[in-house]
Amino acid sequence: MLADRLWKVSTGKGIKVAVVDSGVNPVTPSLTGKVLKDEVPAAAAYGATKDFGGHGTSMAELIAGSGAGGGLQGLAPGARIIPVRAKLDQLKDPAERKKTASIPKAIRAAADTDAQIISMSFGAEYSNDEEKSAVEYAAKKGKLMFAAVGNTGDKDNFIGYPAAYPEVVGVGASDANGTVGKFSQSGDYIDLAAPGVNVPTWCDATFKQYCPGKGTSQATAVASASAALIWSAHPKWTASQVLRVMIDTAGRDWPKNQPSKYLGYGLIRPAQNLIAGKGNPGAPDVDPITNEKTSVVGSTTGATPSASVPASSQPPKSTSG
Repeated sequence: MLADRLWKVSTGKGIKVAVVDSGVNPVTPSLTGKVLKDEVPAAAAYGATKDFGGHGTSMAELIAGSGAGGGLQGLAPGARIIPVRAKLDQLKDPAERKKTASIPKAIRAAADTDAQIISMSFGAEYSNDEEKSAVEYAAKKGKLMFAAVGNTGDKDNFIGYPAAYPEVVGVGASDANGTVGKFSQSGDYIDLAAPGVNVPTWCDATFKQYCPGKGTSQATAVASASAALIWSAHPKWTASQVLRVMIDTAGRDWPKNQPSKYLGYGLIRPAQNLIAGKGNPGAPDVDPITNEKTSVVGSTTGATPSASVPASSQPPKSTSG
């Protein structure tokens, strides 16, 4: 990623990332002063800064962590985090589940903030109308959304949502050599890939130590951070333009018009734009993946972690096929 060189050009300053996850602990050494607790919308305020598993905090640190106190160093340390807790499957306590926002409500809440980017390191095998509507709502508000494609590529390899919605960038995981992780799911809904092998996360909600980790969750956080770096350097761009440049500059050895079912358009390389000046932002109101007109022209201002959420928690409306 050439992070040290990237930060001389952009640190993600001025960009807010809504992390829809298990909540974000705002007082870990790496996140102190980086979590915008007062900007959490009322619709999803409960538990936003009470992480029930450590997953959301890990993703937030990978995006914007300072690295202080031996913590994770985020790729966009100048960015700020808006925490939005969602009713993911790990949340077992009935009382907590009742008070925590559903995934669709959490996505809508994130869309109602002035975060430019929504990072969603979770996925489910089934789509549902309410979630689809929430994603469309966020897209109309000009948000750039990233979601984990899932970690069962070496097993059932189901189609994961929200990553599979057209408005969401599905992120796969690669290792240090750019090879797709065996666990990373495949399919025509994979749009981009980012590092997700041997990327540590907090072991649990006690926040005492980090554990070795891998997953499309981590890749999604790195992708979100990469977008923050690019958008910070080009604040007048729209979500479509930021994404188009990410696609144009992605690392691949296959034709751009023939996305890989494992790595999509390729490996995210923000240095290609920020250091080498490559990438054509193109039209501000055309989605670079669907090539359809978007409803937003101006730039915006101010489940289980990357695995499956059982059908019991998200009623199936369409099967994975």
